Amino acid sequence: TAGILIKNLTFFSGLNSDDEIRIILIGKTGNGKSASGNTLLQREAFISRCAPRSVTSECEKAKGMVNGRRIAVIDTPGIYDTKYKEYEVVTELKKCISLSSPGPHAFLIVIKLDRFTEEEQKTVELLQKVFGDKAADYSMVLFTNGDQLQNTTIEEFTSQCPKLTHLIASCNGRYHVFNNRDNNIRQVSQLVNKIERMVITNGGGYYTNEMFREAERAIEEQKEKILKASEEQKRREEEILRAKLKGDELDAKLKWLDEEYERKAREKAEKKNKFIYPGMILTSAEVGLAIGVAAGTAGGPLFMGIGAVVGGLVGAAAGLIGPAAVVALKSKCTTQ
Repeated sequence: TAGILIKNLTFFSGLNSDDEIRIILIGKTGNGKSASGNTLLQREAFISRCAPRSVTSECEKAKGMVNGRRIAVIDTPGIYDTKYKEYEVVTELKKCISLSSPGPHAFLIVIKLDRFTEEEQKTVELLQKVFGDKAADYSMVLFTNGDQLQNTTIEEFTSQCPKLTHLIASCNGRYHVFNNRDNNIRQVSQLVNKIERMVITNGGGYYTNEMFREAERAIEEQKEKILKASEEQKRREEEILRAKLKGDELDAKLKWLDEEYERKAREKAEKKNKFIYPGMILTSAEVGLAIGVAAGTAGGPLFMGIGAVVGGLVGAAAGLIGPAAVVALKSKCTTQ
């Protein structure tokens, strides 16, 4: 796609109707990230229940369709949860990057209406330290527990809290309200429409930087290894199809089989690759079990010391960047 290069930023226009939108949910434990993911996808994709500690212990990804738009939602652990050790912080950061590769279209900052804390005021700043300064342009505040507003509008509510108003302003005035107890698809459609408008404002593309590009290279490399290890299994399944079908029906099934192997290999590679686990060596058993398509069927500690994590631990572990490259990394933020 053609684009215009301005300094170190490239903007690409156009959001096709069949493009998938990738959304990262960010927020404090108990704010309703998982419940919001379920509301978005209109199904129980993530475990969601009342608990003093984060029910989501690691980054997870689920996909769905809203008004004909494919969406992928990445749920993350509570960003201020004190239970995480430093190496777990690094792993989860890299896993989030890998699952949203080649880059997210939106960061949804999930805030509980009745519980806005001092820590959360700096969420956008934390996002920028992890993903780069331009991450704010791809951010939106998502308020949960919208039913508690009752007869008060969200504008009236936020006007009484200058710090909350400042958070919204740092997201360029973008926000949405979810009633997670309401299954009305209208609130979901409205959110997706807002995200689509934000994507168009950002040139029709997703957010990326050198970390996302390195993750994508690692995913593609791992995907090819998985596909190669599955060639014999796929060949046998193709033979079964050729023995049963002919003509257009056979062609359609073979195409479906190719797509399924590609999809499953991609999903597995996103979860386990050298970007997340630099010293990773897959055993033959793991590779053999990678995918199988049945042809017979039709401030907290998570972001504590984040500059050092991005500049040193993530970069050094992945062999990407050194501690001195944090500023340089931010300057390479790109939209694709």
